[in-house]
Amino acid sequence: MNLNQVTLPSTDLSKAVPFYQKLGLKLIVSALPHYARFECPEGDATFSLHLIDEIEADGQTMIYFEIDNLDEYVEKLIIKGIDFDEVPNDKRWLWREARLKDPDGNRLILYYAGENRKNPPWKIKE
Repeated sequence: MNLNQVTLPSTDLSKAVPFYQKLGLKLIVSALPHYARFECPEGDATFSLHLIDEIEADGQTMIYFEIDNLDEYVEKLIIKGIDFDEVPNDKRWLWREARLKDPDGNRLILYYAGENRKNPPWKIKE
């Protein structure tokens, strides 16, 4: 099994699509105003947005995008006008993360975990 596609809701794709393009995703399907799909710049995963009437206020979904050069990448996004809730910082789970929200309030985490993503010191031994 391979997780290779994530879809988030959006109330206004005309705002959300340029936001994700600014983050670095490549638009590959444009069925506006109802749907858009992107390729991630690395790997084989895709990411999409679908139009809904209203975003649920208490949604707890978080989408993580791993970036090797996280600090430099975030600096470039700040220059482009992207606002962050947290700039890159080290977390106790051994990941470096920056947190932000998309135009619909969906929570995004740009991070770097390296080897610790799949092999943290507390990994279950087989």
